[in-house]
Amino acid sequence: MAVSSITAFWAVSVLLILVPGADWAYAINAGLRDRSVVPAVSGLLLGYVTLTAVVAAGVAAVVARTPSVLTALTVLGALYLVWLGATTLARPAVGGTAGQDAESGAVGARVLKGVGISGLNPKALLLFLALLPQFTAPHGSWPLAAQIGTLGLVHTLSCAAIYLCVGVLARTILRARPAAARMVTRVSGAAMIVIGVLLLAERVAA
Repeated sequence: MAVSSITAFWAVSVLLILVPGADWAYAINAGLRDRSVVPAVSGLLLGYVTLTAVVAAGVAAVVARTPSVLTALTVLGALYLVWLGATTLARPAVGGTAGQDAESGAVGARVLKGVGISGLNPKALLLFLALLPQFTAPHGSWPLAAQIGTLGLVHTLSCAAIYLCVGVLARTILRARPAAARMVTRVSGAAMIVIGVLLLAERVAA
């Protein structure tokens, strides 16, 4: 596989990751609420690993050719974002109380929630279903599954670096500022709801 293809995909991947969205909101929320941001970020990464496996298995090509399935996934992701946003608004994080939810049972819940956010993230679906295949060479020296796996790993590692930094910076900067932490959490929750509602409106209009 050509290094130029990997580099070009990495550049596109990083640009998409740097655009704030549901992943950012979840990483920030984890930085303010949890004792460690690792479970939340691990869930996000596991979601991307799952998407990589789906694309490598060829399932994504079938989904992309079936509008009804893609629509159902988008609606499900939008509803999930609205629900997460509503629960975040109902219980905004306060910097001084971070870590109260970091019990063993809550850790698994954070991981699963992260998997849902990244696995159903419309931005991620766009990247994996529409953009990633364009950087592969079906008749190249590498098997197609190996090419997809490599590109998926590149994206996942980039997500790991950026989302860990986002979560840690949120904790470092906002934890000692309860009012600011509460405001940022509410903005994150509202952003999730807005993204979800816009996606639902787009599906209905289509």
